[in-house]
Formats: sequence, C-alpha cells, structure tokens
Amino acid sequence: MGETSALKDKVKELEERSWDLPAIEKRFEKLLADGILKKTLNRDEIISNKQEILNRVQLRGEEYEFLSHSCSKGSALAVMEEFGLGNMDIITSLSPFPGFGMTGWICGAVTGGLIALGLHFGSHDLLDYEATGRTMTAVRTFITRFETALGTILCPKMHEDVIFGTYMDPRGSQEKFQAFKNAKGYEKCALPPGIGARIAAEIIIESMEDAAA
Repeated sequence: MGETSALKDKVKELEERSWDLPAIEKRFEKLLADGILKKTLNRDEIISNKQEILNRVQLRGEEYEFLSHSCSKGSALAVMEEFGLGNMDIITSLSPFPGFGMTGWICGAVTGGLIALGLHFGSHDLLDYEATGRTMTAVRTFITRFETALGTILCPKMHEDVIFGTYMDPRGSQEKFQAFKNAKGYEKCALPPGIGARIAAEIIIESMEDAAA
C-alpha cells in the first residue's frame, strides 16, 4: 500500500484547499460548449514534459471530482482532456459509477481511469485483437498500481483505511449523505481520482517512451 501517512496528509490538504471553483467551472463549461479538443500527440514533447503533465492531470482529476461530485468523471475527464480522447457523452455515461452505483464496490476513480485507457489503447475495429491485448495489458498495470497506491480498489476500504476512518456509505440514507457532506467528503474524495488520473496518464506516456526506445 502507498505510504498511509502521506496519503492522509494529502487528504488533509484536499480538505483544507481553497478550491478556485469559478476557474474550474469555466474550464468545464468550455468543454461542454466546444467538446474535448482532438489532438495530434507530439510524443517527444509529451515525454520531455512528463512530470508537468502528470502533475496537471492529477490536479485536474481532483478538481473535476470536486466540481462534479463524481470520482469516475473526475479521473476520466482529466486524462481525456489532456490527450484529446473521446467526447463529453462518455463523461455523461460515467454517472452511475462512483462506488459502482454507490453500492460499495469498485471506486469510480478506477472505472474512469480504465475508460480513459480504453479510449487510448483500444480500437473501433471489433476484430482488432492486438488493440484489445494492449488495452488489457494497460488495464492490469493500472489496477496493480492503483491498488499499490491506495491499498484497494474498493470504495469502503478506501474510506476506512485512508480517507475517513470509516465507511461513510453516502447513499445508504439521507442521514449518511449529510454526514458525508459534513465531513467534507467531496473535498477528501478527490484523492482517488487524482491518483487514478495520474496513473492512467503515466501508463499512456510510458507506452510512448517504449515506442521511442
């Protein structure tokens, strides 16, 4: 598992952060109006700016979760925006996936990260089995790294061990939902999508490094 004290320090920073909500909203509104800008990726430029990109993607994963109240949307949109992947309909389709429908299963940051990887490594051709294989390799790498970083891919255990000290189950009842909000849940739960977005972007950039070697 990732260093627990460092993760908890990050949770504290997120809880106390002064979020620039107008700037985040403005960026998101532009995405809604114009769509996700398609990009011709400059491999050498991306590789040379790897750490800057990873830091930006992590920050935006946190910001989009805070804005949307959705860890799945946060992790996916940060990576999709950075690399020019997909469209905003995909973000809409991620609406059910925080906590796998808030049922206490897979964290939405995992789902969003995997969607972004599928968009990058996958193919429109159903018979492109090589693309399917590349995607599965990327996905297995992502899940291993995410679990190493946070100790689990499951929402309740993440709540208990890293973020809150207990499973908040915010959709379990109105009282639990209010307790989650009172505990600054949307601020603190920016942790997994930031990490998930960073890991997904890292895997994409590593594939470019491998191709350049």
